[in-house]
Amino acid sequence: MKTETRTSSSFDVEKIRLDFPALHQEVHGKPLVYLDNAATSQKPRAVIDAITHFYERDCANVHRGVHTLSMRATESYEGAREKLKRFLNASSRKEIVFLRGTTEALNLVAQSWARPRLKPGDEIVLSRLEHHSNIVPWQILCEQTGAVLKVVPLNEHGEFELEAYRELLGERTRLVSVAHVSNALGSILPLEQIVADAHRVGAKVAVDGAQAVPHGPVDVQALDVDFYCISSHKMYGPTGIGCLYAKQELLEAMPPYQGGGDMIASVRFEGTTYNELPYKFEAGTPNIAGVIGFGAAVDYLASIDFAAAIEHENSLLEHATDLVGSLPGVRILGTAEHKVSVLSWVMQSAHPHDVGTILDQEGIAVRTGHHCAQPVMERFGVPATVRASFGIYNTHGELEALARGLEQVRKVFS
Repeated sequence: MKTETRTSSSFDVEKIRLDFPALHQEVHGKPLVYLDNAATSQKPRAVIDAITHFYERDCANVHRGVHTLSMRATESYEGAREKLKRFLNASSRKEIVFLRGTTEALNLVAQSWARPRLKPGDEIVLSRLEHHSNIVPWQILCEQTGAVLKVVPLNEHGEFELEAYRELLGERTRLVSVAHVSNALGSILPLEQIVADAHRVGAKVAVDGAQAVPHGPVDVQALDVDFYCISSHKMYGPTGIGCLYAKQELLEAMPPYQGGGDMIASVRFEGTTYNELPYKFEAGTPNIAGVIGFGAAVDYLASIDFAAAIEHENSLLEHATDLVGSLPGVRILGTAEHKVSVLSWVMQSAHPHDVGTILDQEGIAVRTGHHCAQPVMERFGVPATVRASFGIYNTHGELEALARGLEQVRKVFS
């Protein structure tokens, strides 16, 4: 994921762009320049078509019917689970639980794995880089159990302080929960060392992988993570769907998160027998179309030269950093040695929201605000930043348009 080169001769970005219908429109009379991929990515035609096909041809509930439509829907739904198993290199399809996304997956871990196990004084270690979705569930859990939070600081580059982390670990550490990649800064956390150190003190590790999976391969077995949470919509799939990977022995020992529907094997008033994995955690009628679209997104990423796409994204980050960083009065936040396609900055003369509004008039979509990462903003002494985040379909020409848009901002506020 490290930035290395300016260009990639083996990646045909214009061909990739043809796959994404939303990119070919105008906003305020200007060609759309979509640089908000860390919030959500655009969807290729293959994903849109897969969802449409389900609703037009195979719309039925899964697992429960013997008729043809139900069997076709079930085959596509479970086929997507198998695709996610391969995508993350899980050891079994039983380790892939479909949920609404990374947020719900983290809440499931908090309430189903951690809540029955943590006692007053037990410790959960987070980093200051975390998205709110990887902070608030643990604060709620601490209120429920009497556990306490420990927070790993950041250095001036927006990097995880590994030595400070190691000092926080101890005999009361029960769980470490960190992002693989910061959504606000793009910093890549040293996950291999984080996991190894946590396991040495007997702690489990949960990972918010939402920002990592679109930008490089993830092998959960090689990383030896206990829980890994992802969202489809960050990786060119539909919104409202994601998955939790968890080691099978952990899932076997966890009680259900919700009750009803497909998570049961049998129900009597005297007691209920729960379904086998992974269905024990998939109560009710699932987001069938979303799961099928999720599987199509995995297929799409497998169909392209992913290594070349990553190289292309790295070249975009390098180019954008040069362009934006050379503007007078600009301060870039997050200069980690290892980072992915996120660039956050503030302009001396203009509030981030004003920057975003003027850029929108030029057809350029960026994100402004605290990016659901207020502790990061506090670390750098700012209320908000402008964030441009890049995907496989962005071009160097779009970065030049961004630079021209920022020059327009400077003129307005000079």
